[in-house]
Amino acid sequence: MLTRLCALFAAASLAGCVSDGMRMVDGHVGNAVSLVAGPEGEPADVALFVASTRRSEGAKDDGRAHFSLTSIGVPLNHRPGNVERPSFGGADQRRHFTVLSKRNMDEQEFYGEVASHVSGRVGNSRDVLLYVHGFNTGVDEARYRLAQIVADGRFSGVPALFAWNSRGGLFNYESDKEAATVSRDALEKLVVDLSRTPGVGRIHVLAHSMGAWLTMETLRGVAQSGHQDLDGKLGEVMLAAPDIDLNVFRQQVARVDPRHVSIFVANNDRALSLSSRIAGDRPRLGAMNPTNPEDKAELDRLGVAVHDISSFSTDFVGHGAFAEAPDVVRKIGAQLTAPRPGEAETQAVIDARGAEPPPAPEAAPAPLNQKIETQPLPPLAAR
Repeated sequence: MLTRLCALFAAASLAGCVSDGMRMVDGHVGNAVSLVAGPEGEPADVALFVASTRRSEGAKDDGRAHFSLTSIGVPLNHRPGNVERPSFGGADQRRHFTVLSKRNMDEQEFYGEVASHVSGRVGNSRDVLLYVHGFNTGVDEARYRLAQIVADGRFSGVPALFAWNSRGGLFNYESDKEAATVSRDALEKLVVDLSRTPGVGRIHVLAHSMGAWLTMETLRGVAQSGHQDLDGKLGEVMLAAPDIDLNVFRQQVARVDPRHVSIFVANNDRALSLSSRIAGDRPRLGAMNPTNPEDKAELDRLGVAVHDISSFSTDFVGHGAFAEAPDVVRKIGAQLTAPRPGEAETQAVIDARGAEPPPAPEAAPAPLNQKIETQPLPPLAAR
């Protein structure tokens, strides 16, 4: 059994939970609307707001967040679905994802900077996309992955990363689960405070693997505190390859309006198969098979939108298709950029006192699509 587990772990390590796809490629993609283009030949700049509970080796993991604003360079040769990194040697800004700059901030400055970024924007360009990474994920991998998703999904709002204290080791599954648990309060405070930041529209969350468990636990806590949908600010909650026990998810989604939630599942996800074995063969939400009548009936009862991405797997492990398959990333982008009735012309204007005008009354949200999608995802129309 130990030999089998080691073999499976070694296979999973080819991609890790972030499934980086860090390979050198050629090709070109135009700058997304949220990117700031540099001089000719220079990388486009994606500004990420980062709240991190990570600690240096040996430091006490107290779950408190610290804050920064990090600029990630997306090379002009970027190909959708990839995070271009060097196979060896140093990174070249013209060919690889790189960290261009980082500025540490205190908590008050962090939220003030978010308010400044959305000031003057209209419609869903005022939204925040919060990415919560998964198990065995380093901070660089998480930052580059979010920048790639922003670029490929053409997200025009404000991207933010919650970096919890993953040990970044293949055999640290249990300790990572404990670290994620310790981070729940920090993530809850982050999503609530972001929703209350002047000028911000909706708060969307994209969570991967173990990060999906952390996200749903957090939103369950927010709901129990009396703010089920962040007082009208909760947008899309997208769970990619969620490493969540099915019965646990039933309890979580019972507290969160399922119309906000969509899950990306793959029945050929070997990392989730391993997670299920570790948990005593308890089924994982992200490995459900919509073509199986029993699984489909379970998914239908959950009331969430389901996207079957089994056919989009790009490697043996199959745990990172949500970000590595261009059509899937476009689907995520389409969900985030869909027009909302009554908000197309809504503008965020911050006055000198840091307040914003009261928002116009909103129409009742339309029910989300509950259909399980198993066909190839259509590409977005050119914009």
